[in-house]
Amino acid sequence: MLQIRDLIWGLLFIGCAAAIQVEITPRQGEISVGESKFFLCEVVGDAKDIDWYDPSGEKILPNRPDIFVNRGDETMSTLTIYHANVDSAGIYKCVAKNGDKEAQATVQVKIFQKITFASAPSPQEFNEGDDADIVCNVVSSPPPTIIWKHKGSKIQVDKDVRYKIMDNGHLQIRGIKKIDEGMYNCEARVMARGEIDFKMIKVVVNVLPTIRARLSEVNATADIGRSALLACDADGFPEPTVTWAHNNIVLETGDKYSLNEDGSELVIKDVKKVDEGDYTCIAKNKAGEKAEEVSLNVFVQPKITYLNNQTASEFDEQVTLTCEALGDPTPTISWSFENRVFTEGEQSLDRNIVVRSHARVSSLTLKNVVFTYAGYYLCIASNSIGQDSQHMYLEVRYAPKIQGQVTVYTWEGNAANISCEVEAHPGASVVWFRDGLQLPSANTTNMKIYNTQTVSYLEIKPESQNDFGSYNCTATNVMGTDSKEFLLIQAEVPSSPDIQQVEPFSSTAVVAFEEPDSMGGVPILKYKVEWRLPGQDWTGSEHNANDEMTTITIVGLKPETTYEVKMSAINGKGEGESSPARTFKTEPVQGEPSAPVLEVKVQDRGNTLKVNWIKQDDGGSPIKHYLVRYKAKHVSDWKPEIRLPHNSEYVTLNGLDWNTEYEVYVVAENQQGKSEPAVISFRTATDPTTIPDAMDGGSGLGTGAIVGILIVVFFLLLVGVDVTCYFLNKCGLLMCIAVNFCGKAGPGAKNKDIEEGKAAFTKDESKEPIVEVRTEEEHTPNQGGGGPTEPNETTPLTEPDGKTVKDDNTKGQTEVKNTTDEVKTVPNEAPQTNGNESKA
Repeated sequence: MLQIRDLIWGLLFIGCAAAIQVEITPRQGEISVGESKFFLCEVVGDAKDIDWYDPSGEKILPNRPDIFVNRGDETMSTLTIYHANVDSAGIYKCVAKNGDKEAQATVQVKIFQKITFASAPSPQEFNEGDDADIVCNVVSSPPPTIIWKHKGSKIQVDKDVRYKIMDNGHLQIRGIKKIDEGMYNCEARVMARGEIDFKMIKVVVNVLPTIRARLSEVNATADIGRSALLACDADGFPEPTVTWAHNNIVLETGDKYSLNEDGSELVIKDVKKVDEGDYTCIAKNKAGEKAEEVSLNVFVQPKITYLNNQTASEFDEQVTLTCEALGDPTPTISWSFENRVFTEGEQSLDRNIVVRSHARVSSLTLKNVVFTYAGYYLCIASNSIGQDSQHMYLEVRYAPKIQGQVTVYTWEGNAANISCEVEAHPGASVVWFRDGLQLPSANTTNMKIYNTQTVSYLEIKPESQNDFGSYNCTATNVMGTDSKEFLLIQAEVPSSPDIQQVEPFSSTAVVAFEEPDSMGGVPILKYKVEWRLPGQDWTGSEHNANDEMTTITIVGLKPETTYEVKMSAINGKGEGESSPARTFKTEPVQGEPSAPVLEVKVQDRGNTLKVNWIKQDDGGSPIKHYLVRYKAKHVSDWKPEIRLPHNSEYVTLNGLDWNTEYEVYVVAENQQGKSEPAVISFRTATDPTTIPDAMDGGSGLGTGAIVGILIVVFFLLLVGVDVTCYFLNKCGLLMCIAVNFCGKAGPGAKNKDIEEGKAAFTKDESKEPIVEVRTEEEHTPNQGGGGPTEPNETTPLTEPDGKTVKDDNTKGQTEVKNTTDEVKTVPNEAPQTNGNESKA
């Protein structure tokens, strides 16, 4: 191509006789802003200079940064425009010179702006409800046409008044909503060039937080080591951060406060009264913040802060007990003494007890003080949160006051106790007198004095009628003196009981009676019943008396036979007169026996019970045996039937379930058949609790360890005893081993008879409870080794050998002193009170 062009220029040069010609390639140029482009100026002819001139007519110099001129050889020069801008537009001229010869050519350079998104950030965020202005700044020449699209469709501003395309091409959305969120397409078009471009813009709609407290008020109790939980729930977009503030101070996790991961829950540790107040829950995000108040109400359990013991003397005008307590709400204070409760106002008709309260202080005023006011008073402070209580002791000092039974009955040769019960504080000295002489005197050998803490006993064993009469007890302390006369009276035998009715059966009869009109001054010990066939000798039996005894059953009678019956009463003095004889006739043989009468007695272990029965009419035929059945009421199956001998009087049921109601059937059977079942129900005791661990975190031994230690000790003890028996008596386990395995001869075998009880039954190869049966008589008081009875008018306080006995009516081990004539009584002094002691 260049060869043809050079040929043409050569022909022209020859034809024009050395004329100069200039041509610019390309002849015109369009450049987009920012682009670079070059133009080639070619010269035909001999040209010494080739220069370029800008649109302003100035020669373009080689050192310009935006426009560069380069002459390649004598026939061409290049104009390069770098990174064109609007100012680069215009007519550029290429001039070739050679002496006076000159030629030039021009080129029109047009600069245009391509579609450019000057500002179209993504994402763009707005708050819900605001008028959103979605920015899309587009530049081009000529200016572009802007079209907005959403979700693939062109936004029709004439159909939705919320949308508007602004003059600057921005899209405005009035009152933007969360549903308006998404991708928006900003599309620019230049129709003259058919140019099009677009920009995707993400629109985010932030939602102002909403906040709601779970509880607007939270109640907590102070000073009990507990925490309080304050909580609020926040919503919004983006998810808001939650903080808490109290008294304008932002709270953070630490020793006092803890926050959960999202901050919605505030835990206030170890709540105190000072923590009370309003707490602000603040939710914040890009859209703004919202706050909600939560009130913490701190209540304080009552706490008694002041309560002291008091001392008064009997007949003082008044004494006031004061109790102070703290708490929120302010506690109400009440008092209690023994079984009485004292509140605000006057508490007695005589106006001697008055309670007054003011704020957190209460006073209990006791007017005209008497000795019965002494004791422990309980102050109770209570509010809606809880209560506190404390005891105080009111000590009342008073002169002695003598109590006790004035008349005492006994008889010659029988020792009796006159009891002088003394109430005094401080303790009193007690002295006995008769006819002005202090006892015991030098010439009296049948009188002794025994003193306990609150009682002085004068024991008298009358030897003649002269020993009966009046005795004086005088008690003295620093507060005063009191004395009282006691009478020792000769006892008599009781009068006869009154037989009210005789109810006969075929082989038995039930005698109903009333106790004698006169007891003779001492308790009745026994009743004697005698019966006979008319004209024959009397047959009798004695029965131990008790307070509830109103009937006695006679057994062993013959059917359809007439009998006479009489009764007498026996006391310590002797047997009284018999009642008039009463006649009755037994019934014909009825066949089956009558049902026995049942009674339940709880044994030492609460799940062991003893069921006693009293034989009734045998129906004219001897009882063969008794049949016993029992079961827990909540189950349907009975335990295996127990058959007991005819002379059995009770059955012991062992190994019963704790805290369970049982029913027992007892049937008597003779040759004719079985009686109707006697039925009784009872409930076993609650299972005893286990031994608690050592208090205050101590390292006490557990129950298992204690049992293990006891077993080891018991085993070692057995081994020691066995070794001793081997060496001393040639007997024991070691001796048995020596004889049977080592061939040594023993000292000789001893045969012993095995004594059997009247009846003992167990269920062989069964896990049923063990049943024990006894037929022993149980009519004697204190049977089975029970403790001695309380001293009374006819009970000596000394044993036959003269040893001093102890006060048996006290729970403790109160020692009774012999041959003393004073007793110190301190019934109202708290520090000297023994909880295990009571009056004799």
